[in-house]
Amino acid sequence: MDKNKFSPAPPMGWNSYDYYDTMVNEEQVRANADYMAGHLKSFGWEYVVIDIEWYSCEAGSQRDKYQYLPFGSLEIDEYARLLPCKKRFPSSADGNGFKPLADYIHGLGLKFGIHIMRGIPRIAAHNHMGLYGTDATAAEIADPSSICFWNPDMYGLDVNAKGAQEYYNSIFELYAAWGVDFIKCDDICRHDMKSAEAETQMLYKAIQRSGRPMVLSLSPGPALINKAWHYEKYANMWRITDDFWDSWPLLLNMFERCEIWQNHVSGGCYPDCDMLPLGYIGKGFGEERYTRFTKEEQITMMTLWCIFRSPLMLGAELTKLDSWTLSLLTNKQVLRLLDHSAGARQVIRDNHQAVWVSKDTSEDAYYLALFNLSDDVRIIKTAWEETGIIPAGISTLEELWSKETQKTDLDYIETEIKPHGAKLFKLRY
Repeated sequence: MDKNKFSPAPPMGWNSYDYYDTMVNEEQVRANADYMAGHLKSFGWEYVVIDIEWYSCEAGSQRDKYQYLPFGSLEIDEYARLLPCKKRFPSSADGNGFKPLADYIHGLGLKFGIHIMRGIPRIAAHNHMGLYGTDATAAEIADPSSICFWNPDMYGLDVNAKGAQEYYNSIFELYAAWGVDFIKCDDICRHDMKSAEAETQMLYKAIQRSGRPMVLSLSPGPALINKAWHYEKYANMWRITDDFWDSWPLLLNMFERCEIWQNHVSGGCYPDCDMLPLGYIGKGFGEERYTRFTKEEQITMMTLWCIFRSPLMLGAELTKLDSWTLSLLTNKQVLRLLDHSAGARQVIRDNHQAVWVSKDTSEDAYYLALFNLSDDVRIIKTAWEETGIIPAGISTLEELWSKETQKTDLDYIETEIKPHGAKLFKLRY
């Protein structure tokens, strides 16, 4: 299987983490899937992803002390493979796993994804559990020195041990049987542990062996630019930042990160700017809130993510989306950049402004994004020669958020933009 055909355009979908933290349940996943099918699917949104600790039966029970409860009870099969907690996902009972929920989501015309941690459950190693497809035990393939510093659930693998690859093969065989389309693997992207690079290759091999196309997304970031070739060869998405939240300094920093990674975006290979903290988020963290981003900052985020061609993953509770947020997520002309543009590059960036350019792949047209990075209303002005766009012959210059048109009979383009805001122009010849 060619992994780059798993996702010819940047994946778009919903992930449970920003709203539910570790505590999402089946009813909530179904409700968000129903909303996506009814309101977002026709605009390209299709993945429904259950994030971390779906196997935990005590998730959130001591949230004032722990995000991830140390050595809490969890669902696991006889082969050291984690299973959905039956209390939270009742359709998983009787050995069904996530198949009934995946079938439901597929029935809506959507795709299903799950989060996993790198490695093998510590409890499996401590109990010397057997593994599927090998006579090795969990204790023999676990590396107790390879420990995630923020999550207590797993040991990394001794990648040279007999049975290590077979273990990854066995969990992906299970995921394929469930109907999983998307895997977000955590504690692996920034190579905190020396085995992470090899474990990425093992994940890739296990997906190939499973026979089912699955998008492979690596977290957390920042990814290592000197390992760009490795991410491109073995994964579909890799985080270029740590967890991204609704803070202007974090958004401002993404211009530098996107500049570093702009030459590594291609079909099936996407540097990932992380989730979109829009709408209502934070309930599982004890603070349900509407995004702290201003409307201008939300436009800036969507504009940068789309022209850069980052995957788009919503973190909001979809059933609470307001009309403003929904309009932001259903602008077809902006979303078109994800699968009908290429060659995006940042041509200007200083303390006050940034300018990005890309080309449409099926029309004789360019995209020009102008960003006001300052705290004041500013006129953002750039000469055409700086953008590499030849203005002669342009028939229309349309701003895709406001639908307003602008003249092109000057040697430069200028426009007034509110603080932290953006304008995205399509130039048609």
